[in-house]
Amino acid sequence: MSTSTAAATTSRSGRQRRPTAGRRAFQVINFVVLGGFALVCLVPFLNIIGSSLATPGELTRRAFVIIPETFTLDAYRYVLSTPTVFRAMGVSAFVTIVGTFVSLVLTSLMAYALSKKYLRGRRLVNFLVVFTMLFSGGMIPTFIVVKELGLIDSLWALILPVAINAFNLVIMRSFFQSIPESLEEAARIDGCSDLGVFVRIVLPLSLASIATIGLFYAVSYWNTYQSAILYINSSDKWPIQVLLRQIVIVASGLNADANVVDVVPPAQSIKMAVIVVATAPMLILYPFIQRYFVKGALLGSVKG
Repeated sequence: MSTSTAAATTSRSGRQRRPTAGRRAFQVINFVVLGGFALVCLVPFLNIIGSSLATPGELTRRAFVIIPETFTLDAYRYVLSTPTVFRAMGVSAFVTIVGTFVSLVLTSLMAYALSKKYLRGRRLVNFLVVFTMLFSGGMIPTFIVVKELGLIDSLWALILPVAINAFNLVIMRSFFQSIPESLEEAARIDGCSDLGVFVRIVLPLSLASIATIGLFYAVSYWNTYQSAILYINSSDKWPIQVLLRQIVIVASGLNADANVVDVVPPAQSIKMAVIVVATAPMLILYPFIQRYFVKGALLGSVKG
């Protein structure tokens, strides 16, 4: 009797695992729709790369280039022809690495404290944090604060005013709230202090969330533009985004001169090369932490 029951159960589970015609149709439609959406998102990137590698004559004949007829690196040679570009990349790398580290330390410490229900004034501080997501002091008050702190023309002006992002703080706080309190209580029984619990227990369990928030911060710091325009006066402290804008402006002006049009690549090609140079570091970094991205974002958003 038991043998026949097991056989019936196995047969039933086999039928359940076998996809039905409706499910197969859904999978095909789902694959086609998502594949088409992915292609629509990918085509602009291919157009940017193709246009940056195309010759001036081809850009004149074709408004949309995916695979150039003749490949040329003239636009990249022009963009990378000065050591100033590499210095600006070093500035952006410093701001991104140091800024991301500072932001993760401050955000994680504050989020961990606000995740504790026994913290006095926790509701008020959480309200103030969310309030800053809706209203801000504005550009001029922020500039006055940065100036009074003596941060004008300092790279720290690109880091400290934006060290904690309210949205990232809320996500990380929600993630810390999902960690069982029994783990922390067991660590305290073993003699760990609050800081020891945070470093030895909470942080190792939060790698997915930290990697996700770190990516958010890194992209934000790498794309720093407006803050650099407002607070940085010395050209040798410009991040890569500001310098690339200057290169595009200069190239556009030179292309307007018929005497140098054959020397300098067309402005359209230079713009595309600038986009590739500006986004390449983040595109290279993303695959290494992509596996943490979805997991960290979801874990931090399911519990308020």
